[in-house]
Amino acid sequence: MVGCSSTTRAQQTHTSVVGVFLQVFTWDEKRWFASIRGMKVLRFPPILVLALSLTAAAATGMTDEDREHLLVHFQMTTQMVAEQVRGLSPAQLEYRASPDRWSIRECVSHLAVAEPDYWRDLMKAVKAQPDMQSKKSVASDADIMWYGIDRVVHQKTGGGHEKVDTYKDLGEALAKFQQLRATMIEYIKTTKDDLRAHSFGEKQTIDCWQWMLEISTHAERHIQQIREIKNDPNFPKS
Repeated sequence: MVGCSSTTRAQQTHTSVVGVFLQVFTWDEKRWFASIRGMKVLRFPPILVLALSLTAAAATGMTDEDREHLLVHFQMTTQMVAEQVRGLSPAQLEYRASPDRWSIRECVSHLAVAEPDYWRDLMKAVKAQPDMQSKKSVASDADIMWYGIDRVVHQKTGGGHEKVDTYKDLGEALAKFQQLRATMIEYIKTTKDDLRAHSFGEKQTIDCWQWMLEISTHAERHIQQIREIKNDPNFPKS
């Protein structure tokens, strides 16, 4: 926003975000990303059709690139949460690698608890007067992407989002997560809000587009966490 035209900003975002996508995704994630960008690898045909029609359906507010990047990432993490927990037994869902670590069921419960708060905070920020012309984000778009990938530094959850026993049943937690995700994905596809024009956060300001991306990269961190649990040598076989 600051000192950068919308066209230049879109080009920079496209280069940095797509670059991070392709450098760090696993093979399955690259296949997914390729499919919805209309490449030769087709894994989810309905989503592919949606992505190909994105430009025609896009409203004003966000650039086509910004809208596509959010849509791609939200669809990916929504799908992957479901894929990572599909077919797991109760013993596998409740397994803890150590007493101070979450189980897979608790990871999904955390997402079901946290994302409604993140969504409400975003909507509140978007309703405020646009103010990013006078501010500068403390993070690049690539930084927000790396937040979902870099699990070297573990952060302690707070703000009530650590109440991972809110949902004792995985099915209930997953349903709550998916229900809100459907709302957020529809918003991404149809909103005329200029998320880049609104700031988010008081002490460490980013723009609202970045915050919406961070909602999805936060889920990606926990997808990585679920994978770590499943890769633990003592993870139950069934």
